[in-house]
Amino acid sequence: MNRFFQFKELETNYRRESLAGITTFLAMAYILFVNPSILADAGMNQEAVFTATGIAAAIGTLIMGLLAKYPIALAPGMGLNAYFAYTVVLGMEVQWELAMFGVFVSGVIFIIITSLGIREKIINAIPAELKHAAAAGIGLFIAFIGLQNAGIVTADESTLVALGNITNPPTLIACFGLIVTAVLMAMGYRGGVFYGMIITALAGIIVGIIDLPTAIVQPVPSLAPTFGAAFTNLGGIEWSGQLIGQLLIIVLTFLFVDFFDTAGTLYAVANQAGFVKNNKLPRAGKALMADSSATSIGAILGTSTTTAYIESSAGVAAGGRTGFAAVVTAGLFIVALFFSPLLAVVTDHVTAPALIIVGVLMASSLRLIDWSKFEVALPAFLTVLAMPMTYSIATGIAFGFIFYPITMLVKGRTRDVHPIMYILFFVFLAYFFFLS
Repeated sequence: MNRFFQFKELETNYRRESLAGITTFLAMAYILFVNPSILADAGMNQEAVFTATGIAAAIGTLIMGLLAKYPIALAPGMGLNAYFAYTVVLGMEVQWELAMFGVFVSGVIFIIITSLGIREKIINAIPAELKHAAAAGIGLFIAFIGLQNAGIVTADESTLVALGNITNPPTLIACFGLIVTAVLMAMGYRGGVFYGMIITALAGIIVGIIDLPTAIVQPVPSLAPTFGAAFTNLGGIEWSGQLIGQLLIIVLTFLFVDFFDTAGTLYAVANQAGFVKNNKLPRAGKALMADSSATSIGAILGTSTTTAYIESSAGVAAGGRTGFAAVVTAGLFIVALFFSPLLAVVTDHVTAPALIIVGVLMASSLRLIDWSKFEVALPAFLTVLAMPMTYSIATGIAFGFIFYPITMLVKGRTRDVHPIMYILFFVFLAYFFFLS
């Protein structure tokens, strides 16, 4: 084990790697409760999604640790689960089983393009400004959902949205949770989001808003309601040109967001750990293969796209340098599956602060956009703005990909636009055509 993970060469040990694995788990454990809450809005069985989330995270993280040997954990991605539930299932009115099939297909495509080594070509074709804008837009979209779930933002006939009733007890609990989580994050606690959820749930129980769970530990919930559902209903679907067009956009969006989210996360965490040499990431192909495999496996189990988590940086900060840290994190996800009764206390008002804080973290990529250049600022701005305003991640991406070639062409910077961007321009025009 020592030789396999190269403890001596990387100047680490079992104790340090174990601590790093625990730290990473605590920093991202919130996904075990937030993901089922979001996918339940799409009509999925919450307990089954809880189990699928934990198993997908464990398998993906284990593959990353043993194959790529990086201290990077994986789990169903924030933003992608929101796109799955609110844009695809609720917005496009696509059955969640078919949407899950789209997740599976995107994972298979990811495996193919990774094995063929064409990842770099696609990444280089998309301008950095649009990548950063997509990440920030997803962050705003997630935060907007959190504000709605908390009751801080509500619908209004005159202004579309308005401030909710802050004196409503559940909303007060959500506000309390947001303050607590913000304080913990500002103080530098690595598991601040997770601890914030625990404190918020306890506060809800104390004031009588949330009922006590009937148990703490029980057998792992069944996967039966979601396992293999991505394939079982394909034969009974009435296929049409519009549905095929929607499925194509679904797959492309899943692929796009996961593609660049993973690449950015891998590079950021690996750079923090000192693995990046000459602007290149060793074993990048194996790391991406772990991610793409986890997406397909997760879809079979019954959860949205599984991807690398930036919270892995917490484990790296704690000293993690090898895949053994990821193995420890994977083991903790398996252990956590026996605590499903706690789902009852993790209500929308408990998870709302987590969504808002994660949104803040994702929106930080706005600083990387050159706002002084209008030809890139406009597409980036429309990408960011359209996601929460249209309640659709795909629409935000479409706005950016349509306006970018236009503004660059008018500016006379046609040489800076990759041919793939022109292809995507027509793809997303077709997307709006199918929506209409």
